[in-house]
This record gives sequence, structure tokens and C-alpha cells, in this order.
Amino acid sequence: MTDPNFPIPPDSAARLVLVTGPAGAGRSTAINVLEDMGFEAIDNLPLSLLPRLLEGGALTRPLALGLDARNRDFSTLGLMAVINQIQTIPGLRTDVLYLDASAEVLQRRYSETRRRHPLAPAQTPEQGIAREADLLAPIREAADILIDTSELTPHDLRAELAEWFAAKGSSKLAVSVQSFSYKRGLPQGVDMVFDVRFLQNPYWKPELRPLNGTNPDVAAYVQKDQRYQDVFERTRDLLLALLPAYADEGKTHLAIAFGCTGGQHRSVAVAEHMTKALAEAGWQVSTRHREMERRTALLGTGQGA
Repeated sequence: MTDPNFPIPPDSAARLVLVTGPAGAGRSTAINVLEDMGFEAIDNLPLSLLPRLLEGGALTRPLALGLDARNRDFSTLGLMAVINQIQTIPGLRTDVLYLDASAEVLQRRYSETRRRHPLAPAQTPEQGIAREADLLAPIREAADILIDTSELTPHDLRAELAEWFAAKGSSKLAVSVQSFSYKRGLPQGVDMVFDVRFLQNPYWKPELRPLNGTNPDVAAYVQKDQRYQDVFERTRDLLLALLPAYADEGKTHLAIAFGCTGGQHRSVAVAEHMTKALAEAGWQVSTRHREMERRTALLGTGQGA
């Protein structure tokens, strides 16, 4: 049954989402979420049946297909060939959604469930995880949407999928503006990255240190930097010039990330400001703050206390 909180656009029936990724990264959860959002969901369909499924007539509902290394007749080259084939079907909008997670997180998830890895049933999960990562590497590179679930709860993943797939217009470019910490590496799946570590840092102000960039005092402090306004306006104008070009090209999702040292003050403040500016210009924008989400998750488990 369709979840009323996730309205499917009336012109989105001819839409196909191929959901893949390593075992343990959340593929089954994503399939269930998409089904709740109104997609017809089919998991573990043999690759040889996929073209025949699409030849059976026009889709009356958007379709989500779960594919991974456990599928019968699966091969990397076979899946890539199928993807290339269906992307040429006129009138069918196809997205490859890749759910990923770090090897450490996948190992922990297998340890918690005590399951054997499907690619290494008689060996350690670590060997299966490494084998699957090599097998799926070309598909990961070809993915239209990459979501790293390492630090996402099922609720977080549901919200993330809603941002990508519950848009009110199927032809509208969906923009995700994110903040992150360079100490923890670049976020996966982003299209553009901007380094804002040149701005004055609220961390060195004792009264601002425990706050984050969503706080008006922190945002005001960051924006007082004499370089802020000029750089922000140039970046905003660059994005406003590029977004229509990406939309005209047919791109449906664009992820923009702002990074600073700790991912708490400057990057958050700039991401919030840019989200507001792009929304005011008429773009469909969502915001994510990676390090703030991580701290919230750690506090929820008692590790961040």
C-alpha cells in the first residue's frame, strides 16, 4: 500500500530503480522502503528474466528491482550489459541505486547476526566482503545514486530514500547539500565538494565551541569573516548557473558538499545558508550534516556520552 507521506508523481509510472550493493549494506531495507513508497518491488530476480519483464508491456507503477551477487546467473559483465540495454528503452527512466557500507561496518553486521557471507559460506565474512567489493566495483562506479549506510539507521535510510525518490515532479533536479569533516574523509557519492576551512573558526571561541552551525550565533560569526560574502555569492552564482545545465542534460540528482575541519561549525553554517539560497531560487533542496548525524547516533548508543 502506498504511504501517503511519500506521494508518487503521476507521470512516474515508467520508472525503474535497480537496487544493488554488497550484502549487509541495506539493499533489502531499501527495497521494502521503496515498496512502501508505491513502487512495485521484486527482489533477487534472475538477470535473464529482467529484459523479458520489461518487454511485458508499459509499466503501470514505478518498479524497484533488487539485484546482487546472490542472484541466479549473476555476473558483473552481465549486469552491466543489462543496465546498458534497459537505459536505451524509450520513455523509461532508469536509476541504478547502490547501497554501500565500509568493510568494518559490514563485518560488524555479520558478526552481530552470525550469518555466513553468501560469497564465502565456508570462509570468514571478511573474505566474502572483500571478494564482493571487487566483484561489484564496476557497478558501483556506474551507479546513478550512491548511499553509504555505514552510519545510517533504517529510519535514516528511509529519509534518505524519500529525498531521492519521493519528489513531487519526476523531471525536477533534486539537490542535496551536505556538510562533513575532512578528518573523516570525503563523503561518498557527492558531485561537487567545496573546502571552507579558510573561514574563521568558531571552535576557538569558548562560548561557540559546544554549538554547531545551525545556531544563529555560530552562523553570524562565520559570516563575519571578511572573505565570506564574496566567496559565498560566487559559489551560489556558480551553482545557479550549473544547476539548469545539469537538469537540461537529464541529471535527476546532484549532491554538493561543504567541508571543514570538524564538520560542526563552518561547513554546517555554509551548507544551511546555501540550502536556503538555492531553495529561494526555486530548487528542490535537502540538507544533511554527516558529523552531526554521527554524533547523534553515537549518543543514542551511549558511545558519545
